[in-house]
Amino acid sequence: MSKNNPEGRNRDRWARLRFAIVGPLLAAPPEAGALEAMLKHLAAQAWRHPVSGEPVRFGASTIERWYYAAKNAKSDPVGALRRAVRNDAGAIRSLAPALRERLYAQYQAHPSWTAQLHYDNLAVIVAGEPVLGALPSYASVRRYLKAHGLFRQPRPPARPTAGTEAAAQRHAGFEIRSYEAAHINALWHADYHHGSRPVLTRAGRWVTPVLLGVLDDCSRLACHVQWYREESAESFVHGVAQALQKRALPRAFMSDNGGPMSAAEVEAGLHELGIVHETTLPYSPYQNAKQERFWAGVEGRLMAMLEGCTELTLELLNEATQAWIEFEYNCARHSELGCTPLERYRAGPDVGRESPGSEALRRAFRAEVSRAQRRYDGTFSLEGRRFEVPSRYRHLQRLTVRYARWDLSVVDLVDARSGARVCALYPLDKTANASGQRRALEPIAASSAAPPTGNTVAPLLRKLMADYAATGLPPAYVPMNDELTEDAPDE
Repeated sequence: MSKNNPEGRNRDRWARLRFAIVGPLLAAPPEAGALEAMLKHLAAQAWRHPVSGEPVRFGASTIERWYYAAKNAKSDPVGALRRAVRNDAGAIRSLAPALRERLYAQYQAHPSWTAQLHYDNLAVIVAGEPVLGALPSYASVRRYLKAHGLFRQPRPPARPTAGTEAAAQRHAGFEIRSYEAAHINALWHADYHHGSRPVLTRAGRWVTPVLLGVLDDCSRLACHVQWYREESAESFVHGVAQALQKRALPRAFMSDNGGPMSAAEVEAGLHELGIVHETTLPYSPYQNAKQERFWAGVEGRLMAMLEGCTELTLELLNEATQAWIEFEYNCARHSELGCTPLERYRAGPDVGRESPGSEALRRAFRAEVSRAQRRYDGTFSLEGRRFEVPSRYRHLQRLTVRYARWDLSVVDLVDARSGARVCALYPLDKTANASGQRRALEPIAASSAAPPTGNTVAPLLRKLMADYAATGLPPAYVPMNDELTEDAPDE
């Protein structure tokens, strides 16, 4: 019997005691007329109470009832001696039906109230309407709320949005269950955590850092953890790229709907690397519970050991975090796994893929946009900067460009149809252009055919003239005498 089930434990103790009392009567049935004497003999004895352990006696009629219940239950005599469940079990008899309806309606209107607040308001209602009956105790009201699943709910926001309403509907209409990926590198979690202590920057300012954590779902291994000054798409890509190179390319990636995680550079990078990006429902942190549990360990152990450091810097914080991750968290036994995250990660089975190099990852996490080319100078605007387009692409009206907002030193012109890289693009250098030196225009399409020379007529006009002559019609005009004179040959 489970130690967490005292009611079931007591129920079995009573059944065993009763069977121990009437068991001898079942093993050696008394002769006719001798049952009454044997029942009186058992009633005169003292027995140990199954719960308190104190001596207790039972009446002859009670023992007789137990005897016949066990005797008639041929398949399970011990089960017949267990305490029966009351017909009104779970019902709060001190709560009148009308009062229950008022309490339920009050909960529906205010699910964020505590049980004490519900009771205090119920007391006011009963005082104003005596027909509802007597006010039960606080314990009865609290027990009724718990028995019917009327638990306290989080307080809704002052200005509900579509996201909060969708989260509330999902939480109310669907079950919440723990889950775990069956393979290593099948699913990664990523999220930010705002630190509990500020750090001192080189500029002499106190800044609250944010911690980016990337965890493997199956093994709970911390693939990479790093503190940053701000929560941005640049820091997110910086940390995720390190996690990919440390471990492998996962099959799926889960994060919330924050700005850095939903940036165009992140979406494009994960898509190019073949990683499915799954986002949690807004205002539903329980969907990323493993990540939330990891933050508790960071604050409870790592940050606790840094309490004596009065001048905490970002560099010191990152050095301490890396040491704690690699030598404690990843190597500490996980109670649910039964081993360390590192052991579980190495054991497999693994569905991860080999990660590309730094330059390939740098070019993967970039957004792809379309820009119009200025015909008169062959430039376009990007993030408030003007970039030059090689003259051989001056015929393109729309340019497909791939770049990262935080790194304009790597901007590529790509083919809109295939996504292949065409060439690199560089910012407009007005100082260099002021020298007056200009490059010759490159041909748009290479060809070995030479343009026609001499006094020639266009092919279409030559055809029209031939067609007109073939009709046999008289001339359409009469030339002047001077034209005839000029055309006449010299005698």
